[in-house]
Amino acid sequence: MTRAQLLADDPLWLILIKAVVLLLLGAVATMAMIILERKIVARMQHRPGPNRVGPNGWFQSIADAIKLPFKEQIIPETADRKVYFLAPIMSTIPAFLAFSVIPFGPEVSIFGERTVLQLVDLPVGVLVVLACSSMGVYGIVLAGWSSGSPYPLLGGLRSAAQVISYEIAMGLSIVAVILYSGSLSTGDIVDAQSRGWYGVLLIPSFAIYFISMIGETNRAPFDLPEAESELVGGFHTEYSSMKFALFFLAEYVNMVIVSAFCTTLFLGGYMAPWPISLIGDNYFNTGWWPLLWFFGKTWLFLFVFIWLRGTLPRLRYDQFMRLGWKVLVPANLVWIMAVVTLRVLRQENDIPAGVFITIGAVVLALLVGLSLLLPDREVQPDNQVPVTGSGYPVPPLDLVVPNKEDLKPRVRRRREKAAVGAGADKESDQ
Repeated sequence: MTRAQLLADDPLWLILIKAVVLLLLGAVATMAMIILERKIVARMQHRPGPNRVGPNGWFQSIADAIKLPFKEQIIPETADRKVYFLAPIMSTIPAFLAFSVIPFGPEVSIFGERTVLQLVDLPVGVLVVLACSSMGVYGIVLAGWSSGSPYPLLGGLRSAAQVISYEIAMGLSIVAVILYSGSLSTGDIVDAQSRGWYGVLLIPSFAIYFISMIGETNRAPFDLPEAESELVGGFHTEYSSMKFALFFLAEYVNMVIVSAFCTTLFLGGYMAPWPISLIGDNYFNTGWWPLLWFFGKTWLFLFVFIWLRGTLPRLRYDQFMRLGWKVLVPANLVWIMAVVTLRVLRQENDIPAGVFITIGAVVLALLVGLSLLLPDREVQPDNQVPVTGSGYPVPPLDLVVPNKEDLKPRVRRRREKAAVGAGADKESDQ
């Protein structure tokens, strides 16, 4: 039986078990990510980090999860209450829905029932993940608008522009994977990588997707919607209690989703790494072993998320948008054209794919390097005062500085007027 046939044959109780496990997976992964992020960043920055709650502070996330529901809910008077309550839910639900099409493992037996470690295998699973990741921005925009405050509104608008920009780059980076696998199903993409991971064969697509997924999840150094130094707290400034926690839950679940999706597309999904896959005639690619490889690869990406937050400074907004629209999107388009051309030439001439992929990657790297070396064209209006690097107007070129001799009579007259005024004040006081 195929993967889709096995999943269609699942009884109702098994479907409910899988759904509950996926919900718990998102919540548990969020709590683990929060405490690990605080401890790892503290270690990188030579700080103690959480060390009070539980043994060595490992129960800090549990304490936060218990504390947040009991905090006071503060609702602004100018807020649109219906949309204000709906926005956190719209950010959280799509993040959990994306788990349903991620293949966590091959065929296994659960309580004697043959099934696959996946909730549903759709023929357009890749599009489902992209749609769920892009739907979360509606919750962010509505949260900023419904709060009735200018700071959350600015954060929501920034997030909309950011997600739209990097959603395009992310979608284009998957085109090459779809061309090689010949399917939009996540399970078929994993099976197609049995001959080689696409992270190696399609290095430019892998690099562009990795950059795009960081921008898609609003994480450092692309956390512009939550720029504390500029926007107080971003789109969730006016939120508190459990609604505030839902936004963080959606953010960390999205991080897990894009990491698991990257593992599925480029790192062979649940397949064992290269040295281990050669042991025992692919024994480690059967049963429950693939679950270990899948989560190991996913947590590797999550560690990189934390690593980037602890090391890189935040980009300026113009730098961030220039990277997305002027580098990632054009590089994606060139790479897609190169992949299509090379596949056609390979089918006609029967040349190994590795040669074409290497040539295409080198050409793409050269084009991207040349685009970065080109200076930006600066257009200086004629009727505008030239500015310095600090942004202040410079003195005019025809400025005439008066001599000291010309200033002496003026200074003398000013002092005489001051002395006369002081004498008049003394007479009035007397």
